[in-house]
Amino acid sequence: MSAEPFDLAGDERGVVCVHGFTGTPFEMRFLGERLHRDGYTVRGPALPGHCTSEADLDATTWADWADAVADEVVRMRRRCARVMIAGQSLGGLLALHTAARLGDQVDAMASLAAPLWLEGLGRRAARWTAPGGPLHGRVTRLPKLGGSDVRDRAARRANPCYRTIPTAALASLCDFMGVVDAELPEVRAPLLVVHARQDHTAPVASAARIVDRVASARVRSRILDASYHLVTIDVERDIVAAEVSAFFRARARA
Repeated sequence: MSAEPFDLAGDERGVVCVHGFTGTPFEMRFLGERLHRDGYTVRGPALPGHCTSEADLDATTWADWADAVADEVVRMRRRCARVMIAGQSLGGLLALHTAARLGDQVDAMASLAAPLWLEGLGRRAARWTAPGGPLHGRVTRLPKLGGSDVRDRAARRANPCYRTIPTAALASLCDFMGVVDAELPEVRAPLLVVHARQDHTAPVASAARIVDRVASARVRSRILDASYHLVTIDVERDIVAAEVSAFFRARARA
C-alpha cells in the first residue's frame, strides 16, 4: 500500500480518512479500501507537513491540520449527501475538533486511538522540549524508539512514517489535545470510539474520557485486546474496519 493520498469514488456516503501525527495516508488505506468495498466514497488526504520532511512538519501547527480537514469535509459535502470522518490518533482528535467546529456538516465520526494527553516518557519528552522546558531549542528531533507503535511486525516495517518526531510540532500537538478536550461537550455527531488496551502512545483512559464528555446522543465504544496504537493497520485491523463500516452504515440510514 502507498503513502500517497487516495480518492476512491463510491456512492452518496462520503468518508474522510485522516492519518496520525508523523504518519501518512498509508495508515488509513486498509480502512479506506474496506469502506470503499462497502460502497462508500473515500478520501485519504495527507495532512500539512506530512509525506515530505520533518522540517516541513515542524513549520506547521495544529491549526493548519485542522483547516485542512475542514476543507476536506466541505469538498466531500459537494460530492456526497452524507459525510463521515474516521481518524487515527491525531486524526481522531481532528475528527472530534471538526465535528465541534462544523456541527451538522459531519454526520458521524470514528475516533481511533485519539490521545487527550501523553504519559510516561512521551509526556516528559514533550514537556522538556516545549517552550520553557530545559531542552527547548537544544533538542529539535526525538527518535521513535522501536519504530511505530504497531504489534504486527510486517505492518510496522511497511509503515512509511517519519522516523523522528519534530519537537515544535509535538508541542503544537500537545496544545491541540487540550483544545479538543475542552471542545468535547460541543461534539454532537454520532461517535464511534475505538482504542487498544495495550496502546503505548495514547493512554486507553482517553477513550473513556471522550465517551463521558461528548454530547453525542449515539456513542459506541470498542476496546481492543491485542493491538497497539495504530489500530487501523495492526493485528485487529479487520475488526476496526468492520466496526467503522457498520457504525457509519447505520448513521447514513438515519
